[in-house]
Amino acid sequence: MKRLLKIPNARWYLGGQTFSLFGDVALWLAMGIWVKELTGSAGKAGLTFFFFGLATLLAPLAGLVVDRLRRRPVLIWANLCGALVVLGLLFVHGRGQVWLIWLIAFLYGTVYSFLSAAQSGLLVSMLDGDLLVDANGFLQTVREGLRLFGPLTGAGLFAAFGGGTVAIMDSATFLIAAGALGFVHVEEERPVPVEQHRWAEVTAGVRHLWRHLVLRQAVIAAAVACLVIGFLESIGFAVVGQGLHRPPTFLGVVIATQGVGAVVGGVMSARSVRRLGEGPVVGIGLLMLAVGSVFFMMADLPAVFAGAIVLGASLPLIIVGLMTLLQRRTPNELQGRVSSAADTLITVPQTLSIAVGAILISQVNYRYLLAAIAAVVSLAGAYLLTRREQWRHDRAGEGGSEATTAELERGPLALAAEAEHFLPDEGAATFETLRAATAAQKTTETR
Repeated sequence: MKRLLKIPNARWYLGGQTFSLFGDVALWLAMGIWVKELTGSAGKAGLTFFFFGLATLLAPLAGLVVDRLRRRPVLIWANLCGALVVLGLLFVHGRGQVWLIWLIAFLYGTVYSFLSAAQSGLLVSMLDGDLLVDANGFLQTVREGLRLFGPLTGAGLFAAFGGGTVAIMDSATFLIAAGALGFVHVEEERPVPVEQHRWAEVTAGVRHLWRHLVLRQAVIAAAVACLVIGFLESIGFAVVGQGLHRPPTFLGVVIATQGVGAVVGGVMSARSVRRLGEGPVVGIGLLMLAVGSVFFMMADLPAVFAGAIVLGASLPLIIVGLMTLLQRRTPNELQGRVSSAADTLITVPQTLSIAVGAILISQVNYRYLLAAIAAVVSLAGAYLLTRREQWRHDRAGEGGSEATTAELERGPLALAAEAEHFLPDEGAATFETLRAATAAQKTTETR
């Protein structure tokens, strides 16, 4: 981590993101509390997060746009748009404007589709492959660690001054992030458009994920887990209200406790990835999330706090492991589309589960929903941990893995066949040429 923070570009970018993430964490909870207080419904409060996730459907388009542009300018403009979007909350004055909160949540999610895709590409261009895991770990530690006081700040400002004040604060943090990017100097060549059918361009990220076995397994495990993880958005209000008999604002205290675990998980994430590999770390994180869900089933404050800590520690392991895996095994020209494809394949199930959870929370005891989360997430984690491909310690660089001695002994023809399986269509011709050349060489040697 010290080596990362010695790099000026990294300091400016990560510093700006720290402010932005603080505003996000504060406003995220405030919007949910706002809807809960206006409607009295935990389900409708959960729908706030549903509309944020719904914007992920636009992620493939965002990824295509990002891969056609330099990432730094995209990040600056996306932050400026975010600063403007959240100010729309100033027009919410009563229950009749709940729809506006949901609209802002959707636009907020759209902005983040661009931010997420562009950030992935910028980090790959700005940092050496070995520092990627440190940067991802830092960002996730900050994001989750801010739960220690970000939600409390947001809930406190909301209770004292209303949601508009929280929106203004978040808008300011977007502007700080945009300003910090102005001091980031990174050489980015203008992407050269590839002559392809538009549909092939949009789906290039999905095809890369599907053809790369290790990526495919990790995304499948995460997507299956997200089929139920979204229940937590509505369950949180039920745990606080029905289980602990506390007001909705007490959820800020629970989330702050989750931040304690997140700090520990964030600090451990980079070290764990280096020691075990990205996939196993994601699997372990999923199992920890299942354990945290079990603790939430207990109507006991210490047990709920323990569950929040375990759950908080699990999230950085899952996210850092998955993000680093995607970045290391994806060519730079596909970073935006692969990041967006993964976001879509993972967030769409999560968004659907948020909607289902918002409906079920009023029909089913929240403990049954927590039991479903524990069961499904445990299966996803076990699946990933039992895939032997995930335990191979070949460290992938930008878009490929380093060749081991055993691989070199297999010869170029075998490597070509494997590379063609893992790379998208754009690389297939190159390896077909290598295959033909190898065959010709063998013919010559035979003669």
